[in-house]
Amino acid sequence: MEDAAPPAVGRRRVTLHDVAREAGVSYATASRALNGSDRVVRAEYADRVKAAAQKLGYAPHLSAQAIARGSTSTVALVVSDVEDPYFSSIAAGVTEAAEATGLIVTMAVADRSPDLELQIVRTLRGQRPRAVLIAGSRIAGTDTRAALIEELMAYQAAGGRVVVISQDDLPFDTLAIDNRGGARSLAIALAERGYHRFAMLHAADAIRTSHDRRTGFTDGLREAGLTVDADRSIEVAFTREGGIEGVRELARRGLDDVEVIFAANDMMAIGAMTALRDAGRIPGTDIGVAGFDDIGSALDVSPALSTVRVPLREVGLQALQMALSGQEHGAVAVATQVVLRDSTPDRREITPA
Repeated sequence: MEDAAPPAVGRRRVTLHDVAREAGVSYATASRALNGSDRVVRAEYADRVKAAAQKLGYAPHLSAQAIARGSTSTVALVVSDVEDPYFSSIAAGVTEAAEATGLIVTMAVADRSPDLELQIVRTLRGQRPRAVLIAGSRIAGTDTRAALIEELMAYQAAGGRVVVISQDDLPFDTLAIDNRGGARSLAIALAERGYHRFAMLHAADAIRTSHDRRTGFTDGLREAGLTVDADRSIEVAFTREGGIEGVRELARRGLDDVEVIFAANDMMAIGAMTALRDAGRIPGTDIGVAGFDDIGSALDVSPALSTVRVPLREVGLQALQMALSGQEHGAVAVATQVVLRDSTPDRREITPA
């Protein structure tokens, strides 16, 4: 009499999920045991997985083995906006780390669209890069989050590496930038320089980076006994053009009571400086301007832009190093630093006429 096929499998092709179920381990553990991942699997689990695979007649997937063993020569970086210096600085760090290990970086642009981001990740899974790095603000309230996690989990279970550069919002190794704390510190520093009447340019709160920076700045002002009036808090695009539009709206409402403008990123702040000049105001003299990120252009504009420094190149470098380490890191905090320049001169040194 012939042996009966395992009841959970029947006549269909045996999958790794079947092996994991038979061995009583997770899908990820089964994948690492059979596909040659450099993450160590306890001997007893490895033996159970191999025994289950032999019993069920499972053959490991060759492409999964290639990913797990790191034999692919590419790493993928997904960014929100290719024209934003924030992302190009991160990409420079990723490229530096990749060159040091003989890998090639491929970059995809999600254009701040959660749907496109998900589509890109699905495509990348088929291309089997050694690691996938996702940089960019998380978007709150989207219906793609669960699907994105599922895609990345499946890729990671097959031996790939995932690192996110953003908020600690996804269940993967993350370099979490201290947006809230940096903005809070900037608000306190500006208050200490003698600024009392503020305006703020920010993106929609669904963009979590902007939300964290807006609320952090508001928290810092509150600690200093200050506030931003509701009609001086302007929601615009998270871009240079958004900064221009925001100042134009402020000018329509009246700029005479504004001493300093905080923009939620440097590109917005640079746009704000342009619009202030168009409105007949001199940035740093008539109205102060501050941003966030410390991109290269922050030093090139005149006056040099006060901001919050994020070590963007180092973040990109660290992200790929984390991905290739073979270890789980969880959420790693990235500290920020307030940098005050000529765009926000010390008002305490100004002698009243």
